[in-house]
Amino acid sequence: MADSAPTTNAQRMHPAAGILLIWLCWAVILISFQSFASARLQPERPDDALFWTATETTAGSQDDKIYLNEPFMNNHVAWDSEFYLSIATVGYQDPAVRSVQMSAAQAVEIRPGVSIPLVSDVGDELSLNFAFLPFYPVMIRLMSVPLSVIGLPTIATASLAGVIISLLGALAAMFSLYDLTKDELGSAGGYRSAFYLVAFPTGMFLAQVYTEGLFVGLAFGALALMRRGHWGWAALLAVLATWTRAVGVALIIPMIWPWLQSGDWMDLDLEWRELYFKGIPWRAFAKGLVHISPVIAFLLWRFSFFGLAFNVVEDLYFGRGAFQFGTSFFGWLNAFQAMLEGTNGQRSTYYAIEFGAIVLGIWACLATRKRYPAVSWYGLVAILLALTSGPPQGMHRYILAAPSVFIFLSQLGQREWFDRAWTVLSVLLMGLLAMLFTYNFWVG
Repeated sequence: MADSAPTTNAQRMHPAAGILLIWLCWAVILISFQSFASARLQPERPDDALFWTATETTAGSQDDKIYLNEPFMNNHVAWDSEFYLSIATVGYQDPAVRSVQMSAAQAVEIRPGVSIPLVSDVGDELSLNFAFLPFYPVMIRLMSVPLSVIGLPTIATASLAGVIISLLGALAAMFSLYDLTKDELGSAGGYRSAFYLVAFPTGMFLAQVYTEGLFVGLAFGALALMRRGHWGWAALLAVLATWTRAVGVALIIPMIWPWLQSGDWMDLDLEWRELYFKGIPWRAFAKGLVHISPVIAFLLWRFSFFGLAFNVVEDLYFGRGAFQFGTSFFGWLNAFQAMLEGTNGQRSTYYAIEFGAIVLGIWACLATRKRYPAVSWYGLVAILLALTSGPPQGMHRYILAAPSVFIFLSQLGQREWFDRAWTVLSVLLMGLLAMLFTYNFWVG
């Protein structure tokens, strides 16, 4: 049911202007906060959130990573930012970035019993850059062209471009959430869902050199276009989302959901039966391609050199892969035990946030499945892909990909006490995580 609260000033202005104003204030406040925090205090190092983070968060642990040491916009680059900036400025095979030995993976199995050699001109080593998809770095490179007139160093220009792209993606996602929820929750509910996205604890990633901003802008935009029946444009955004983060392939669910329900796929079957009489059924064939476009995009990348190299680096260095049920189960079990033991306060706190995010993400998708079935199942699959990908970390960041989280929170936010309480909790946690990111501590 839509909100029945009195009309506010934000509601009286045009929705686009209201969302733009919320986004602008959020961006200025968050960027200013990160600068203020770094000037005001220095944390005690190292960070013991995970068993491996202590060696990565000492005072000089990042000194050899040139992409993380450019002073300009330095508060907004950490961890994976190194790889996005490297790809954008140099390319995938960058000697300044760590690598894995190719000799350990000369052949890649593409299906049981069938392997192909990983042939390339990269030599004996494969850069860790290959663990990251290309579209975000490509956008950084394109955005850097007009920004180059400012005269900043190359890495500084790329960092600025990366933040701008993330912010614009967040804005697109806000508009999309408003469009998805305004009919059910009214204008106030639409504003609230958009605000809850950028105020979410890990919403601070939407203003960093990370893929989250661009991905949610593309994925949520695709979902909003699907809702309006603009399937061609939705397919384009879904393809670009898939080339931003592999989890974008889950957009196949909302893409085919109405197509299967409408029975249009039967037209394709009937027209194929008439192939010998009327020629190739191009219309039905094209419609089918549109609805399965995320899978096509994923497969084009997956079986390219870049996709094969991705699997090698993910397996050999990051220890991640798709549907690692056994490894993931025992990893999360150990994480749960570590949280309960309480012998390491930093680790217990980190995992408490992780498990809270998992519960919230799954609960939200289940709670919205009747009103938003395709969106909810997409979110569940996206969460499942992240949950079973290997080491137990990052779920509070990964659930940003599920719009049901913000739709569900907006539904609960119709109760004023919940809206106020959640806003305080969310903003305080976001400030904490933004501060940790600013100091290159582990956030997720």
